[in-house]
Amino acid sequence: MLMKTHLAIGAFLVLAFLPHSTFKTIFLIVTLITSIIPDIDTAFSTVGKSKFLRLVQWLTKHRGIFHSFTFCVLISIAIALIFPPAAFPFFLGYGIHLFADSFTIDGIRPFWPLNISASGKITTGGRIEYILFVFFCILDVLRFISWFV
Repeated sequence: MLMKTHLAIGAFLVLAFLPHSTFKTIFLIVTLITSIIPDIDTAFSTVGKSKFLRLVQWLTKHRGIFHSFTFCVLISIAIALIFPPAAFPFFLGYGIHLFADSFTIDGIRPFWPLNISASGKITTGGRIEYILFVFFCILDVLRFISWFV
């Protein structure tokens, strides 16, 4: 999926969980950033265009280790040990990215290094993804407005 769709879905989760978070700023920033971070493994993504990430892209393949719940859980545990307030938002943002990508044609390998894949029928940048983007944008606006009504 495209970065804008991942951000719209990530924003929906931020708006759903933010009222229950103690560290609201950390929760907001970490969830939104990690909703796009798995795409550092491809130079075709907005977040992966940095020359700094070329080594990562050279050592891995797109939708490999960075697109696995194996990696997501291991990093979430490490973050929980080092900086606990960021662990759940990391898992939430990163996990929702993986979940969304599992519905695309390319899919993901959720339990890397196992050769099990999860894929769907959604074309990245296609009509269904656009509908999902608009749908989550509407939900985001409605959820945000509901805070003031």
